[in-house]
Parts: sequence; structure tokens; C-alpha cells
Amino acid sequence: MTIYLIRHGQSEFNALNLEPGAPDPMIIDARLTDLGKQQALAAREQIQDLGIQTVLASPLTRAIQTAKLIFDGIAPIQVTPAHRERLDHACDIGRAPAELASDFPELTFDHLDDIWWHTGPQNKYGVPEEPVEMFDQRIQKFRDSLVQHTNRPLAIVGHGNTFRSLAGFDMQNCEVRPFPVP
Repeated sequence: MTIYLIRHGQSEFNALNLEPGAPDPMIIDARLTDLGKQQALAAREQIQDLGIQTVLASPLTRAIQTAKLIFDGIAPIQVTPAHRERLDHACDIGRAPAELASDFPELTFDHLDDIWWHTGPQNKYGVPEEPVEMFDQRIQKFRDSLVQHTNRPLAIVGHGNTFRSLAGFDMQNCEVRPFPVP
């Protein structure tokens, strides 16, 4: 059965529409904008007849918010860090599981490490950039793990760079796209 990829709604970072090379605005774990919330509610209408049984959401707040707006009352949401965004801006720095649990008490975060996002050498803004090769390896490992998720149709709520690495295509905010994998 099909897996559906869903990119998160417009985030505070996306709304800035920065030019390549622009300074990092230092928005930690960017949230959805009002437009992003509207996009998620529109996507909720699109998925009604897909029969989605399980949802995997990245632990970044914008992905969790998107998953909840689309799937609350429809399918259970599991937060999994393997398909988080490649960290190269402050908006991709996560928050501790206790903070996430405070904001989303109906979800489980106790399986996450205190620091579940990439750590390592920092760029000029103090952001630990995840090397592209490391990111691609992580996403390939996540792709390989998808065969274990037999409760399908499955939805994955995640990020632009993740889906580009995973599936080879770009996605718009809250686009719902089938992804046939074994």
C-alpha cells in the first residue's frame, strides 16, 4: 500500500522567503504561521478518503503542528526523529522532549534523546550544520526502515530537504504526495 508524504505548512522561517546566503534569522524550532495552519486544514480535507492508518511526524514543532491539524481524530501520530530536517538553519534546531510534551501532552516523546537533533561543528551563526552526506545516509536508513511499517496507508509529515533526499522531488507546503515504496 501507498505511503503519503506531506510537507509541513508554512513556517515562520518559510514566511521570510530569504534569498540564498541571507543571514540566519535565528528562529529556533520554527512554528507554523497562520497561513501554515490554513494550509494544514486544507490538507485535512484532501486526506479524508485516503484511509491513512498511521502518521509519522518529525519532532520539529512545525511538523507536529501540521500532523495534528491534519490527523487529529483520524489516525494516531507517532513522533520519530529519523526523518527530521537537515540542520543548517536555527529553525531546524529542536527542543527537548519535556518542552515538546508540555506543548503536545497527548503525544509521546519519552523515546527521544534530550538532544535528538544534529550536533557538531557550528557555522558563523552558531548553528551546528549537518553534513549533506550524513543527512543523506540518515534518510536512506529511514527509507529502508519503512518496510517495517505495515499498518498502511501511512503518512509521513516532514520537511522539504528530507523529501528531496528520500524521494527525489520538491514539495510545496502541505502538499500531499503518494510515495510507492516496498
